[in-house]
Amino acid sequence: MKIIHCADLHLDSKMTANLDREKARERKAELLRTFEKMIAFAVEHQVRAILIAGDLFDTKNISSGARNVVRSAIEQNPEIEFFYLKGNHDQDNFLSATEELPANLRLFSTDWTSYALGERIVITGLELSKENAGGAYVALTPDASKFNIVMLHGQESETGTKDKVEVINLRALKNKGIDYLALGHIHAYKEEVLDARGTYCYSGCLEGRGFDECGEHGFVLLDINEENGTYTKELVPIAWRALYEVPVDVTDCMTSAQMKERVETELRRVAHPSASLIKIILNGSLDVECEKDLSYLTKTFEEEYYFLKIYDETTLKVDIAQFMNDPSLKGEFVRKVMEADLSDEEKGAIIRYGLLVLEKGGVDLCD
Repeated sequence: MKIIHCADLHLDSKMTANLDREKARERKAELLRTFEKMIAFAVEHQVRAILIAGDLFDTKNISSGARNVVRSAIEQNPEIEFFYLKGNHDQDNFLSATEELPANLRLFSTDWTSYALGERIVITGLELSKENAGGAYVALTPDASKFNIVMLHGQESETGTKDKVEVINLRALKNKGIDYLALGHIHAYKEEVLDARGTYCYSGCLEGRGFDECGEHGFVLLDINEENGTYTKELVPIAWRALYEVPVDVTDCMTSAQMKERVETELRRVAHPSASLIKIILNGSLDVECEKDLSYLTKTFEEEYYFLKIYDETTLKVDIAQFMNDPSLKGEFVRKVMEADLSDEEKGAIIRYGLLVLEKGGVDLCD
């Protein structure tokens, strides 16, 4: 039996952190298209069930368009059972209280709820809350003769906590007869051993939305042998676009043209698709007299990708020792700063930019 495990879709996310209004609207639509793309995969590969382990939507104010896409996808695929466990972003389910649930939609609550899937597989889930967080794990008693999938949404931990609801106590879940712990909340794929019998897995999000979600994204496909309880799993990449960070060492460059060559070398070294979102991070140490134009560098490369931004994390090279006995104004400035009650990091920053002002008569703070 094939089962999809996904989480953290964050449909209807505004997508405005980096993008202009037009591209944010396009990316918002692409999140919905990715959800539909996953459903199409499920139909093509005869997937029996789709587990949504939290954060199907991004906010409680769901647009009618997103709501209708999700409901339609469920209703039009009655051969697939959808198991939807709410996460911390899902304030309520996407159905109004007066609507009838689709026959193939299974929901969970703040009490453990179990559903049989075929003769051997049981899917159990719980929506964590302040009220149930303390005693939730004691109340979980799966039938060890079944293939047990447990769904939760929260941050993994080896211990519990009274203050944070969205913490999953892995230690309390060991030796419970769990075969596969389907988790949501962490936006990157992660798979680890739970105990001698089972594993736990974060499927990650379907689409990266920001540069804290770089790399490959998709869903987990489980293929379970119902006779002997063995199974395989794989991450199926499905995102329309991927985000990448590209660090570029520009140490000793003296001009923007030289930095451009370094950036070109790094971008060509790993050929990212033109549909990608790219964050170039300039690092290394530069001379005080270095000419650096971030606008020029951005314009040079931004047309090659769907979106590109440049972060400047370079430092200025300053040999403080050479100024300590210097009788010039620069030497006096350095000595005064070094005598000040400041951290080494603060002294270094003040000296670097102070010397730049003294050298050039000004500094472009946009750099």
